[in-house]
Amino acid sequence: MISLRDLTVRYGGTVAVDGITLDLAPGKIYGLLGRNGSGKTSLLSVLAAYRRPSAGTVTVNGDDPFENRARMRKTAFIRDSLDVTDQDRVDKVLDLAGRLRPSWDAEYAAHLIDVFELNRRKRVSALSRGQRSSLGVVLGLAARAPLTILDEVYLGMDAGARAAFYRELLADYLAHPRTIILSTHLIEEVAGLFEQVIVLDRGRLLVHEDTDAFRARGVAVTGPAAAVAAFVAGRTVLSEQSLGGVRQATLSGALDDDEAGRARAAGLTLAPVGVQDLFVHLTSGAADGARRTEALR
Repeated sequence: MISLRDLTVRYGGTVAVDGITLDLAPGKIYGLLGRNGSGKTSLLSVLAAYRRPSAGTVTVNGDDPFENRARMRKTAFIRDSLDVTDQDRVDKVLDLAGRLRPSWDAEYAAHLIDVFELNRRKRVSALSRGQRSSLGVVLGLAARAPLTILDEVYLGMDAGARAAFYRELLADYLAHPRTIILSTHLIEEVAGLFEQVIVLDRGRLLVHEDTDAFRARGVAVTGPAAAVAAFVAGRTVLSEQSLGGVRQATLSGALDDDEAGRARAAGLTLAPVGVQDLFVHLTSGAADGARRTEALR
């Protein structure tokens, strides 16, 4: 169990994480979403004990993780920067990871090295950007740490490597359940893995809920412009676009059966809103906070 209470992280006069209170149950895959500068990496750094919070508390299974050796051996934090020595060979990096992590699975690491076609004899400095990311994935998944944090680990990976990453993550999670927090900007690619969604906006917690409930926050209504305008009148419209005489409006909230029936009777088409589209709608427009707040009710 991860518990945050009024967690705040400051860098001088900048507040990166602003008073977040949050509980994360164990054994789930969490999608951590936020625009650049939303505070995602700062939050993850505190969870991984890379820094102390400026205010508030964080506990993992009741323990403060900061400078807690036993707790940190059970936490894997893999960042896009890949915290290893550039002059070390891949083999040495894997050996060190195995000595630091009691849950390390060398056989699975070898399997992943083959999947991503990494050369064990190469130095880290000789790896391409995508290969470095693949090595990060190996370190994160093969550690099988009870708390595994993956922060933008896919950078530089091509589509095939990313697909292999998602496939391996899900398969190994199902075989060896643990808490995984996955921070990503490629939301549509990986949204199917999320059991719960956490959205940060300018350092504050905007959403934390099951993914299905998050998807139910919006519905896309498409049809003749006049019919759409009449149907959405008085509702919270997250976005809209028109092409010729056809209009599409994305509404906040799900429709009940009667509303859906009226929409179809009016010749309108209803479709769910993807996690990425809904995220963009809810976090766009810095000056439109009132509408965004209303959309979250």
